[in-house]
Amino acid sequence: MSVLSLADIRADKPGTKSAFKPGWLNSIIKGDCVAALEKLPEASVDVIFADPPYNLQLEGDLHRPDQSKVDAVDDDWDKFSDYAAYDAFTRAWLLAARRVLKPNGTIWVIGSYHNIFRVGTALQDLGYWVLNDIVWRKSNPMPNFRGRRFTNAHETMIWATRDQNAKKYTFNYEAMKMANDEVQMRSDWLFPICTGGERLKNDAGDKVHPTQKPEALLHRVLMSSTKPGDVVLDPFFGTGTTGAVAKRLGRHFVGIERQQDYIDAATARIAAVETIDKPTLAVTTGKRAEPRVAFGSLIECGFLAPGTVLTDTKKRWQAKVRLDGSLERDGEAASIHKMGAKVQELDACNGWTFWHYADGKDLKPIDELRSRYRSEVMAAGA
Repeated sequence: MSVLSLADIRADKPGTKSAFKPGWLNSIIKGDCVAALEKLPEASVDVIFADPPYNLQLEGDLHRPDQSKVDAVDDDWDKFSDYAAYDAFTRAWLLAARRVLKPNGTIWVIGSYHNIFRVGTALQDLGYWVLNDIVWRKSNPMPNFRGRRFTNAHETMIWATRDQNAKKYTFNYEAMKMANDEVQMRSDWLFPICTGGERLKNDAGDKVHPTQKPEALLHRVLMSSTKPGDVVLDPFFGTGTTGAVAKRLGRHFVGIERQQDYIDAATARIAAVETIDKPTLAVTTGKRAEPRVAFGSLIECGFLAPGTVLTDTKKRWQAKVRLDGSLERDGEAASIHKMGAKVQELDACNGWTFWHYADGKDLKPIDELRSRYRSEVMAAGA
């Protein structure tokens, strides 16, 4: 992993040979996020995870009941003169981020009640299309020491596509369902805040970064919306949680960060991460995610011979396979789906599961031949 200055970034053009593995991949770019984003190639990033300044507007120190000081967010990077300044900053980085996002890429932005509604407005004003708002419910939130409000026990993540027409964005629905005991994953996620050995500390024992996110949160974000080999961008990289999780999960990353102490911590952290082996990285997918196979391809490759008679499981109806991949019955020809619907007098039919072929004494669905084609022909050519 390398650390680059703004001058080091090569403005590769998408589609060129040099852009296939650009020099900024798996690196941290030191500098202002907007300036860095403007130097990256257009439409080069699959997913963006952004944890921008929250603009907390703290007024004075915060103390616990025992008068000890709370290590709150009082860094300069979280201070803005007013809402107008924060809104201008938000629009600038979101506009720059939209340029580098691929047409079917997605963006995640996390925030608190201080800023997330303003960020959401900017996202929609700039043409992004909101898919979900995810509530990260903290199992161990910081108490409200003054006793004047409810305990702030959650943060909100907005998940959006680059525009309304992006239909083929990545969402690993089946994998998320599998991770949730085969129940559809909901939009409220329960995780503890970053504590213990995961929390990075300096030599004095103080937090390196005040808002370090737990790796479990990023794990779910990337598992749900990326594939191995995808490029994940974090324009507010901090101590590198996004990069560490991306590397572990076999994704590429690029981070943008201004502060050298954060860069140093992130560099050491990511260097210690090992990537999970490829077989383990495989995730559960549904039928929709599998590559399309035309019925005629089975005939072309010898998986099914012309003239083969197909039948349903109870042998009530029969149809003969023709050379062009259609089925013939009583002098009429149609696709496997339309013929299946016709014999049953239905509006529609999944021909892959309805029609069966004889394998010795057994009847097997032609869908098994489609699976064989994917594993033996498509996989071999990948």
